[in-house]
Amino acid sequence: MVPDVKHVQVTISADGREADVHPMYDLWANAPFVERATALQWNVAGDTLGILHYAVGDVDAFEAAVDRIPQVVDYEVVADGPDAFYAYVRDETTDALAALFAPVADSSVIVVPPVRYREDGTVSVSLFGPDAELQAAVEAVPDPIDVTVESVGGLGAAAATVETRLTERQREAVRAAVELGYYDVPREAGHEDVAAAIGCAPSTAAEHLRKAESTVLSSLFER
Repeated sequence: MVPDVKHVQVTISADGREADVHPMYDLWANAPFVERATALQWNVAGDTLGILHYAVGDVDAFEAAVDRIPQVVDYEVVADGPDAFYAYVRDETTDALAALFAPVADSSVIVVPPVRYREDGTVSVSLFGPDAELQAAVEAVPDPIDVTVESVGGLGAAAATVETRLTERQREAVRAAVELGYYDVPREAGHEDVAAAIGCAPSTAAEHLRKAESTVLSSLFER
């Protein structure tokens, strides 16, 4: 019999006790110099965990804080403009963090990236797998983590990342628009400038941007 598979969107919170789980969890969830962050990919190897994040915030303050965390084995930071950066961090797992991962690691449930850290310190996680295993995994998450199920759907609800939803030309148009200042306030460039940068007609550039914006906003507010 084919199992009943589901996609579940959950919110997890440690209610201010993130440091009890892991210092890096506390940093991403609560540090005042990180406005928002997204875990893009990760890998567990033995007793260490490697995660690639994209964050908006103060990169210098972030590096200074990471240097003070003894569990961090290695890290690398690459700036993406004046107030955003990519951060790869490899750190030692704690008993509490291992217990948090165990319900998923010991099942066929899949965590669908990205994982988003919200401004209120909660974390949005997308899970996919057999219904019974999903329920068991959610119920087995230990204290101090609290799990709230936000939505339940089928395979179609396991949405791809925003980037994979954009065509190559849409990505080119958005990248050029950002670099040229199309989204600056006040606006520094128009459709004609974007069109010249990517080699198309202004009307085509406008269409690429409009469709890309629709995709990004729909992904942001969809359940």
